[in-house]
Amino acid sequence: MQRNLRTVAMAAAVVSALALAGCASATPDTASGGCEPSDGPVDLTFTSWVPGMDQVVALWNEKNPDIQVEFQTGPNGNSGTYQNFFNQIKAGNAPDVGQVEYDALPSFRVQDGLENIAGCGDILAAGDQFVDWTWSQVTFGEDNAVYAIPQDSGPTAMYYRADLFEAAGIPVPTTWAEYADAAAKIKALGSYITNFPKTDVNWFAGMVWQNNGQWFENNGEDWTVDLTSPESLEVADYWQGLLDRGEVSTLASFSDEWNASFNTGQQWTWISAVWGASTIKSGAPDTSGKWAVAQMPQWNAGDDAAGNWGGSSSAVLKGSKHPYEAAQFALWLNTDPDALEMANELGGLYPASKDGANLPVFTAGQEFYGGQKIYDVFAEASAQVIPNFVWGPTMTQTYTDVSDGFGAALGGSGTLADALATGTEKTIAALKAQSIPVAE
Repeated sequence: MQRNLRTVAMAAAVVSALALAGCASATPDTASGGCEPSDGPVDLTFTSWVPGMDQVVALWNEKNPDIQVEFQTGPNGNSGTYQNFFNQIKAGNAPDVGQVEYDALPSFRVQDGLENIAGCGDILAAGDQFVDWTWSQVTFGEDNAVYAIPQDSGPTAMYYRADLFEAAGIPVPTTWAEYADAAAKIKALGSYITNFPKTDVNWFAGMVWQNNGQWFENNGEDWTVDLTSPESLEVADYWQGLLDRGEVSTLASFSDEWNASFNTGQQWTWISAVWGASTIKSGAPDTSGKWAVAQMPQWNAGDDAAGNWGGSSSAVLKGSKHPYEAAQFALWLNTDPDALEMANELGGLYPASKDGANLPVFTAGQEFYGGQKIYDVFAEASAQVIPNFVWGPTMTQTYTDVSDGFGAALGGSGTLADALATGTEKTIAALKAQSIPVAE
């Protein structure tokens, strides 16, 4: 499951639901309080690709005999489930609740694929239960709109081999300048500080997010697309320098070779999300007790900024015949302590719920990480994520185009900055092809 607080420079209205030009207006009957409970027993359907989610659903069914949920699974969103959702919405037979990642929500909103569940009981008032930036992602900043319930998040930090840094006498970096200095020293020792993940463009977007950059904006009528903002280019140029100097590896992320590089000490750090804790644990079992976690390096000493990589919501899809019950199930799924513990134990999810971070599973020391209470670091990082990062309505296509450019750059054809420029051009073309207004 792929799965910063500097001054917030943009008003939340930038991402308001009504500002998503090209979208249909909010569903009036649910948004205005007309979302009422159904009469009699209710059967719902729920689709997710998170391992073990069927067992969480079984817990709900045991506690709610009059509202039974049928669980359906499938590939992760961009591997087929999202396209299935769109086809089902068009045909009028979509599941009542579907897992949708934050970066895909604007695409569903633009295509009028989400119910506004703000009027479904206590949903609108539930915002205080979730980390602020995750609630902003599901409301698009509009006062009377909720299009999904936050499920999990991916605040980023730095996993690092504490033993290797100590043995080499290299200070654990706290700034990106220090990180580059450490990269050169580690390369001289025959290893790499980390890997550049050419296909994980959403990871790169998280780096831009930490740097207070934006790729998309909306003025209430048109979309603005610019993957080459100064903040974005600063990130690109930084990693281009590490690549040019051969100080980071370019192994395929999550491959056997990539896992082995962590297991044998060939990579000393990984800037990654909270869900990465289990990834390292399973991929590098021989290194148990040797890792630690720290806040990710800062662009300026003394800053407190974090990015995000991944995270999903539970959305009530357009056409649900029981939006009230679907909304209540989605809220329970992502706030009930037993449900949250099961979702973490079976699926590795880190909850977007504020109270979820206080569950015992997240407050205990982790043996693999030398007994460190690593989730304290991620809880701090989650509070440092700028709340108003805007995703565009064609992120799958944007990711593909930028990834192609990154691959070319790693092969010696162009640069990461060139890839961002090309990605901007192709994204604008894709928006226009779908008749989504674009600012000239």
